[in-house]
Amino acid sequence: MSTSKKVAVIGTVGLPACYGGFETLTAYLVKHLHHEHELTVYCSGKKYPKAERRSHYESAKLVYLPFEANGAQSIIYDCLSILHALFFADVLLILGVPGGILLPFVKWFTNKKIIISIDGIEWRRDKWNRYAKWFLRWSENLAVKYSHADISDNDAIQNYTARAYSTRSRVIEYGGDHARKQPITEAAREKYPFLAQPYAFKVCRIEPENNVHLVLGAFAELPSYPFVLVGNWNNSTYGRQLRQEYGNCPNLHLLDPIYDQTQLDVLRSNCYVYVHGHSAGGTNPSLVEAMSLGLPVLAFDVSFNKATTEHKAMYFTDKSELKKHINATRIGTWKVLGQEMQAIADRRYNWAVIARKYNYLINKVSIIERSGAKAGLHPQLSSLSSRELLQNQLGQYGALRMFYEEER
Repeated sequence: MSTSKKVAVIGTVGLPACYGGFETLTAYLVKHLHHEHELTVYCSGKKYPKAERRSHYESAKLVYLPFEANGAQSIIYDCLSILHALFFADVLLILGVPGGILLPFVKWFTNKKIIISIDGIEWRRDKWNRYAKWFLRWSENLAVKYSHADISDNDAIQNYTARAYSTRSRVIEYGGDHARKQPITEAAREKYPFLAQPYAFKVCRIEPENNVHLVLGAFAELPSYPFVLVGNWNNSTYGRQLRQEYGNCPNLHLLDPIYDQTQLDVLRSNCYVYVHGHSAGGTNPSLVEAMSLGLPVLAFDVSFNKATTEHKAMYFTDKSELKKHINATRIGTWKVLGQEMQAIADRRYNWAVIARKYNYLINKVSIIERSGAKAGLHPQLSSLSSRELLQNQLGQYGALRMFYEEER
């Protein structure tokens, strides 16, 4: 079944990846699938100065467009990427929904195959005004309806699309095994004195949906427990106000973004507990990275985070509950929880497994007839031949089994 296809990856900031879930996903798809398909990745010319641009990343071709990949310009960016890809690509792998307005025309008038990953439920995010929310929901509707396959990165997102659009999306999460546990060096200890004692850690975009205000407020009332938060404080009024309000608390260490993977891993892999405040979206990349590092997770109590952690983490809904967990949980309990998180991550959030799922989906949509329905994408595992399984290198059977089964 496996035949090399020309695949356009649309909707990311670009490569090399720099601090983004879709970008990291794209980098690992290129790493694992470049021998199987001809990959082209669209990049934002606004984020990559001309002096830093390159024609290829590994063996993937890079195409730069002079627009932002996020915010209001993302509609133009995604639409132009789609139009350009129509001239050469067999499969459009579209990450995000802003370009969904074009997909009915792509499906009606071309033979291109469309795979859409809707990311989280983008239109629910607090950062959008009501007009943007309306557009994103409409675009999401079109993207799911007119794609040949739609991807949810979380079981809770799959449940949402099933209810909202009566569709059976494929669950393909993010990987986290690129994060590596790092020792505390003397240089790191000198730069970050808090490494000498137990501390809690969080890395995220400084946005209301990540409940940064709630988490900071809780730890400000725990003056004996150091808390480290890495994020883009200067990108919004919300971030600047929080830094001004809490920046002088001696136990709070509010650090700017750290783009060096090793340096970031030194800080997070040595914490006693990872605090995850994300309250919108699906499988969060920083959460699965923390799980891959074997960190105990204290997460905001929403369905997305519970699905990612298989209901085995600790959860909080407000400041008092967060403080209670920090004060009452023994070190031994945290360690056991960290082991459980790592076991889940090793089984589910592995880039090699995730790449095989994408490869399988690319091959499956490629054989759909022009009028084919999504229902054809749900074969029983028992109906797959041994040759087909081997061609798709489907090891780690336990992690992939549910992906290949049709709902019973």
